[in-house]
Amino acid sequence: MKSYPKPLAKLIGEFAKLPGIGNKTAQRLAFHLLSQDKTEAEAFANAIIEAKEKMKFCSVCGNLTDEDPCSICSDAGRRQDVICVVETPQDLMAMERIREFDGLYHVLHGAISPMDGVGPEDLNLKDLIVRLQNNPVKEVIVATNPNIEGEATAMYIAGLLKPAGIKVTRIAHGIPVGGDLEYADEITLLKAVEGRREL
Repeated sequence: MKSYPKPLAKLIGEFAKLPGIGNKTAQRLAFHLLSQDKTEAEAFANAIIEAKEKMKFCSVCGNLTDEDPCSICSDAGRRQDVICVVETPQDLMAMERIREFDGLYHVLHGAISPMDGVGPEDLNLKDLIVRLQNNPVKEVIVATNPNIEGEATAMYIAGLLKPAGIKVTRIAHGIPVGGDLEYADEITLLKAVEGRREL
């Protein structure tokens, strides 16, 4: 079978480097991009370049932003005494979509994972400690993922902050809305029972 021309093969290879994109999807994306007229392709390329040049991490919370501090940290209408700790900027945006949390955020940029060589010193924890020392924060909500790494990170943060007298809470995990108990695994059921609340 004849191989792709070098420019096309290179484009497919670049798309395949993206998370969740396999070789077949990379091929479809490359062919789609090549089917567009030059103006559309240039607009796509320019959007990537502009995002890389203008986006940075907020010096306060670590969120991706084009202004520093970010719009969330700059919003005087948000509660200053509650900080929600998340693993990634994507997690922050997921929390914002519920439109109920009106406090501040702190992005760790990962989770503790000894298997991957990621320890507490590799996370954005020092800036969190500085924020807590300089601001009257009453509660830190730990919203890390409900997996081994997320749980380890949550326990580490709790151990770090509780001696300082700061209330540390964890978001509840359990059965999703619309889910059936019979299909839930034991750990999910355990978390649902542990996170129960009074009606």
